[in-house]
Amino acid sequence: MGAVTTDGGVDRVDRVPKQDRSRATRQRLLEAAVACLAEHGWAGSTVSVVAERAGVSRGAAQHHFPTREDLFTAAVEYVAEERSTALRALFPQGAAGDRRAVVSALVDLYTGPLFRAALHLWVAASNEDQLRPRVTELEARVGRETHRIAVDLLAADETRPGVRETVQGLLDMARGLGLANLLTDDGGRRERVVAQWAEILDQVLTD
Repeated sequence: MGAVTTDGGVDRVDRVPKQDRSRATRQRLLEAAVACLAEHGWAGSTVSVVAERAGVSRGAAQHHFPTREDLFTAAVEYVAEERSTALRALFPQGAAGDRRAVVSALVDLYTGPLFRAALHLWVAASNEDQLRPRVTELEARVGRETHRIAVDLLAADETRPGVRETVQGLLDMARGLGLANLLTDDGGRRERVVAQWAEILDQVLTD
């Protein structure tokens, strides 16, 4: 039992570490879920496998995430938010003057373990009726946020004809490079594509 405070309540100091441990456990589960999904795909990523990787019991995992779908949609969303924050942090003052750096950073979003994990989730959602609406909604939200970040970093004026479509084309291109990267790491070709898209953006956004 916790220590009693002068006002007769249970010592709140006893509860804070427990809350911290709960948050830390949840974060470990989310990170482990993304790693498992990226490495083993949907079929090989059970709650038990994720719990073992995170170093917690299956019961603890299900306390935080009652279903497998809860766990994996939350995991991909969590890491997507983390990556969005990291992307903004790369250019705290904006980066309209270095569009190639922005294009490269956006491409990196789609060539790392997050995209690989998300892709496995999309494939699973195409065959899982319970998962499909949750993943569809998640992907729409992540897509809107990524588009907003791209517009902000590029200082793009989407009221001008063709600008919105060009920014969306950039993101579609980055997603395509991410798909190609699943099979082979063609870094040299990717750099040439990034350079070309930076030139396209310079033309469209500065004309």
